[in-house]
Amino acid sequence: MDDADRIRVALDAARSAGPDVPIGAAVFAPDGKLLAGARNAREELGDPTAHAEILALREAARNHGDGWRLEGCTLAVTVEPCTMCAGALVNARVARLVFGAWEPRTGAVGSLWDVVRDRRLNHRPEVVGGVLEDECAALLDEFFAGRREA
Repeated sequence: MDDADRIRVALDAARSAGPDVPIGAAVFAPDGKLLAGARNAREELGDPTAHAEILALREAARNHGDGWRLEGCTLAVTVEPCTMCAGALVNARVARLVFGAWEPRTGAVGSLWDVVRDRRLNHRPEVVGGVLEDECAALLDEFFAGRREA
């Protein structure tokens, strides 16, 4: 499975976002097995922390069997993570982050901030951005265009 395939899994999760902004995330074990997939659920759950990445990391930690550590794992997400999610993936010791669309207003993996590459932190994952960027951005564009029309 390559990074585009990983983003496609995250896109599938994002497409089921209901009332929430369609962002999806998936966590893969070091051997490539899917550990967890999630979509944004802040509106649905009334939880400000229910971002796709956080929900996927929580489920993956339960499934991975090494407590909270996700060493060797890859997190794939349709949009560049925010500060909260970037901090969570660093704290979970995720080895690789792969994301689709850049987020210039809130992105914390190079756009607005660069939390994951801060040299003061004891863990810095490999980052690959812009994977299937157009497809990921189009999903957001469609969602927000529908909101403006309503």
